[in-house]
Amino acid sequence: MTMGVATPSLKRVTANHRAHEFGFLMKTLVTLLVAATLAATIATTPAHAQLQGTQTQGTIAPIPIAVPLMLGDDPQLANDISNVVQADLERSGLFQPLDRASFLEQIRDVNAAPRFPDWRSIKADALVVGRIVKGGDGKVGAEFRLWDVASGKQLAGQRFNTAAQNWRRIGHLIADQVYERLTGEKGYFDTRVVYIDETGPKEKRIKRLAIMDQDGANVRLLSQGQELVLTPRFSPTNQEITYMSYTKDQPKVFIMNLETGRRELVGDFPNMTFAPRFSPDGQRVVMSLGTPEGLSSIYEMDLRTRQSRRLTQSSGIDTGPSYSPDGRQVVFESDREGSQQLYVMNADGSGVRRISGTDGRYSTPVWSPRGDYIAFTKQTSGRFLIGVMRPDGTGERVLTEGYHNEGPTWAPNGRVVMFFRESQGANAGPKLFSVDLTGYNERQVATPSFGSDPAWSPLLN
Repeated sequence: MTMGVATPSLKRVTANHRAHEFGFLMKTLVTLLVAATLAATIATTPAHAQLQGTQTQGTIAPIPIAVPLMLGDDPQLANDISNVVQADLERSGLFQPLDRASFLEQIRDVNAAPRFPDWRSIKADALVVGRIVKGGDGKVGAEFRLWDVASGKQLAGQRFNTAAQNWRRIGHLIADQVYERLTGEKGYFDTRVVYIDETGPKEKRIKRLAIMDQDGANVRLLSQGQELVLTPRFSPTNQEITYMSYTKDQPKVFIMNLETGRRELVGDFPNMTFAPRFSPDGQRVVMSLGTPEGLSSIYEMDLRTRQSRRLTQSSGIDTGPSYSPDGRQVVFESDREGSQQLYVMNADGSGVRRISGTDGRYSTPVWSPRGDYIAFTKQTSGRFLIGVMRPDGTGERVLTEGYHNEGPTWAPNGRVVMFFRESQGANAGPKLFSVDLTGYNERQVATPSFGSDPAWSPLLN
């Protein structure tokens, strides 16, 4: 039995005051190469005073930003939404929210220009103000403005409204707008993560499908634990996930509708099926099908016709496929040459070429939504690493390592990777972590129980 989770609906209304074309953009957010010392100035528009972040050895000095408590007829709700905005920005590692106790001005009207000298004196480079209103129809409305403190210009301003139970989304949407306006990159805060919730003793773990906001809030179970579930993956529409379930000791691939909780079998294949993943257009699923000889090959199924075709032909185990963002290529892992390595092929199975090196075993490849990198798990010298490389195999570098790291998944802007890490000990278990593309700003993503196999959704709005 499964429980449905409705995708929250949210209406966006453009504010009367449109964002001015002034201020700053950090266009080179994390376009990093592995260099011993890498210094870059974050690009800004030249017309006014600039905000700059200095990037050295893969780190970026965060931008000082002030996020006062928002106004509203429900002070607690306004405070909670303000805290969501501030926490999202801080967790990205690109912003340094200033201590509210240091603020000299108390915002009383979001439509009035702030006293910019007061904010400059506490070293704020940007300022976010807002107002929250509860409507009589059970909805919550919000208006926010983003100010460039140095130039005194408004950089962004919008209004949102949503159902009261979705109030946290307002905070995430505001944070996304701030992130995008100040970095030149799309935000990733208004997203969800599906993962495996794990409870019970280590030798008898109960594994359930679960879904949460990207910051670990609003955890909801999608299955009850009567059967083992693994490798959940989002569709591009956010409305469906595909995953593997052990049904009567036989692994099968299912698709679940998140609104209704209903699931359907992708196909009744005679042998085991593994590692399903949607194509970028959501019309196909690529997966690994086992053979009686204990091998496996990559297959693709058209979800409209339910016709499948075999993409790989080898005398090894081919698994873990992932499409490129344009759907023209597939990366996968295979031991066809003796050890687990990464390969890229055209979407029709032609042009197979190896992209990983010879030092270590590679697995769980996943293509960045931007198409510029492939993330992977690497095992070498007893260590488990999460790393990235370019699609041609060049530029390999490690983002993080640990006792047992595995299962990377990309934020929709391609700048943050989430993964899980097993800990040692009789009562230990997996926990979720995120790290940015620089290999810095590693953070644990707290979940009520142990968590593994995360998969990041596209942006909800």
